[in-house]
Amino acid sequence: MTENKNIAILGAGESGVGSAVLAKAKGFKVFVSDFGNIAQKYKNELNHHNIEWEEGTHTVSRILDAAEIIKSPGISEKVPIVKEAVENGIPVISEIEFAARYTNAFMLCITGSNGKTTTTLLTYEILSKAGLNVGLAGNVGKSFARQVAEESFDYYVLELSSFQLDGMFNFKADIAVIMNITPDHLDRYDYKFEKYIASKFRIIQNMDRSRKLIFCNDDEVIINKLKEVNPDIELLPFSLSKKVQNGAYTENDNMIVKYDNNELIMDIRDLALQGKHNTYNSMAAGIAANVLKIKKDTIRECLMNFKGVEHRLEPVIKVHKIEFINDSKATNINSTWYALESMKKRTVWIVGGVDKGNDYDTLIPLVREKVKAIVCLGKDNTRIHAAFKGIVNDIVDTTSMDEAVKAAYYLASNEEVVLLSPACASFDLFNDYEDRGRQFKAAVRNL
Repeated sequence: MTENKNIAILGAGESGVGSAVLAKAKGFKVFVSDFGNIAQKYKNELNHHNIEWEEGTHTVSRILDAAEIIKSPGISEKVPIVKEAVENGIPVISEIEFAARYTNAFMLCITGSNGKTTTTLLTYEILSKAGLNVGLAGNVGKSFARQVAEESFDYYVLELSSFQLDGMFNFKADIAVIMNITPDHLDRYDYKFEKYIASKFRIIQNMDRSRKLIFCNDDEVIINKLKEVNPDIELLPFSLSKKVQNGAYTENDNMIVKYDNNELIMDIRDLALQGKHNTYNSMAAGIAANVLKIKKDTIRECLMNFKGVEHRLEPVIKVHKIEFINDSKATNINSTWYALESMKKRTVWIVGGVDKGNDYDTLIPLVREKVKAIVCLGKDNTRIHAAFKGIVNDIVDTTSMDEAVKAAYYLASNEEVVLLSPACASFDLFNDYEDRGRQFKAAVRNL
């Protein structure tokens, strides 16, 4: 690296451009390449920093001339340019790995198949309210690299996806959080769940006894993997069913968070975020805050007043006493399970999109108990029909959000709920889950 100061960056979204800004600031010769189109705001930023870029192609010779390649998380390791770089012995890393080299901040890192965004934002809010100098990055907010380049935080709360973790090698978390692990993104992992599990567990690599892992003690996948790897780090479990010495658990409608003889007790009915999945989220954030010795009153206030995350069980409005809920962020079965589990009224369920190999069987008991009708929203709904035929009488097909919302509205009655919780990716009909959620809210308001 001392001889070759060339860095190539694949992908020119928030992660890639943030990496480019940091690399330029650290004296590297930077080349940004995006096989798609680059948004105008990012072109302007790259030009402002005098960073070379290209779009719509990859100039292989320029990329392979780099000493190191920073790859955006959305780009698969299986694309030809990445495979060629690896074959040429060029390290391919993530933005998180690169940026961490240039900060000594405390790293609080959160991953999981579901709940990580809510837990990340909740934890960040507690640390912010406590007056800590804290940045929010990873899968949310401004890129980690951009913040390391332009700001100076003492703490970071990082939401980390498996794709980001795959490109992390020397990075070391101070506190790691694993919310849960259920099958997701298996198309990126050769449809092997064990590879996805191993990816999530990269969050604890390089950690030692002075560092802490907060994890769900009710998740058999996590428990079994912990037994296998037996890490020499401090373990802080959270559970809805088992008492723990240090960590968090529930008992008699109370959430109890304990660490180092410091105990916080809250009535779970006072939590801003309701439902079992949200109790898990609150417990994880509460443990992290307790470890950092944040005052109980600050933790309690944040847990009681947190506003939640857009597109995650987000109430929209009521139309003629029918409640509409936007859970577009539910892109897998487990996330939708929690959404359905939290429904207290008869529900018309909007589901569908790009099926990532979903096993709908786990949803059948909840669907039988809570779902009045199903509105399919996707180009191919055959697997949804096959899974729930005979369980729900009304299953209708739609191919646009307006059509889906109108169908659900006509199927629902007073004091019932229309829930968008797709259990699928969005790319057949929408740009991403955010686009899908915003279209849902717009269609509801147009009823």
